[in-house]
Amino acid sequence: MQHYDVIIVGGGIVGSTLACILLQHGMKIAVIEAQTPIAETAKNIDLRVYALTRASEQIFRYIHAWQNMEKQRVSPFQQMHVWDAEGLGEIHFDSAEIMQPTLGYIVEQNVIQTGLAQCLDEFKNLTVYQPAQVQKFEVTDTSVTVTLNDQQTLTSQLLVGAEGANSPIRTLAGINYHLYDYAQQAVVATVTTEYSHQATAWQRFLPTGPLAFLPLSNEYQCSIVWSADTVVAQRLANLEKIEFQQALGEAFAFKLGDITDISVRNIFPLKRRHAFHYVKPRIAIIGDAAHTIHPLAGQGVNLGLLDAATLGEVVVDTYNQQLDVGHYKYLRRYERQRKGNNLVTMAAMDGFKYLFGQRPPSLTWLRNVGMALTNQLPPIKRHLIEQAMGLTGNLPRIASPSIYPQTNNKHR
Repeated sequence: MQHYDVIIVGGGIVGSTLACILLQHGMKIAVIEAQTPIAETAKNIDLRVYALTRASEQIFRYIHAWQNMEKQRVSPFQQMHVWDAEGLGEIHFDSAEIMQPTLGYIVEQNVIQTGLAQCLDEFKNLTVYQPAQVQKFEVTDTSVTVTLNDQQTLTSQLLVGAEGANSPIRTLAGINYHLYDYAQQAVVATVTTEYSHQATAWQRFLPTGPLAFLPLSNEYQCSIVWSADTVVAQRLANLEKIEFQQALGEAFAFKLGDITDISVRNIFPLKRRHAFHYVKPRIAIIGDAAHTIHPLAGQGVNLGLLDAATLGEVVVDTYNQQLDVGHYKYLRRYERQRKGNNLVTMAAMDGFKYLFGQRPPSLTWLRNVGMALTNQLPPIKRHLIEQAMGLTGNLPRIASPSIYPQTNNKHR
């Protein structure tokens, strides 16, 4: 029976980030990952990309993973242009307005995973069980005992579920959640455009859902996320390549000229989930295991990274005081700090979806006037920019761009 300070189930982006935070403070960590190990590589462009905030950048800098990502492909964007397909309303954001070098970054999933894998490889106090699954666990007053599918048993003070929206740990822990089906699906692909994307993130709100063009390192390539009502999305996914390119160009008002090439397309359903609880005695859930959100503002992974940073700080502070890191009263600090913030963001995204999904003339006029006014009011624009960049709210210390903490690297 192997004992660890913390056992993390799920070796994806959020789980690996939490592992790196805890490892660099000398904690003995186990990561349990169900997928068969593959050689991490970022040679090819990944269809799945994330819009990372400046707060997420700082978290990755803290664990020394950002440098690994920059050596591969990180696509900063300085501007964001949002407009309504049913009117003249538009908003243009520029990082120069708040004297920042960028608004954020578009980074492919395989680039992030490779950067994190390189970070994890440096630690001697990490054990990875892969492929492996948690068959059951038992919680006592002093520990949690985990049994794997090969009957190995591990013990720890804390078990963390970070294995995604269908989290087995959440289920085994008996944590219920609210589920809302948006009745939409997102079509994702990599496209080549006639004109440069100008290091700008573009988003057009269509009656059936938002369409985003996210700039990649090649100035003529973008990752698209086209969210639409399920029937529309499935029809788009099944179009022939040339037909899809034409439909995409028209939906985007040919803002970047013709769509000259497109990769294969993937499609996935959009659902909102939110767990009733983030913690129980000796159990915590983070990332998509705790919440999923509509992708219209690209906040999903950023919320998960803030979960990891917040839980990481709570656990490290408790550990440094030689207290029980799995005790419910300490874990509640994480839940109190993150649950409210996540709910506010989820409500805001649902509000945007509802507002831009309505077609009554009065509401269309109102939202277009609102966008136009917002675009002309610097204080409001500045506040919106700072929110989008992750520079506001109750941030964990290691996510604050104004703080560059010194980390303990002796365990690497």
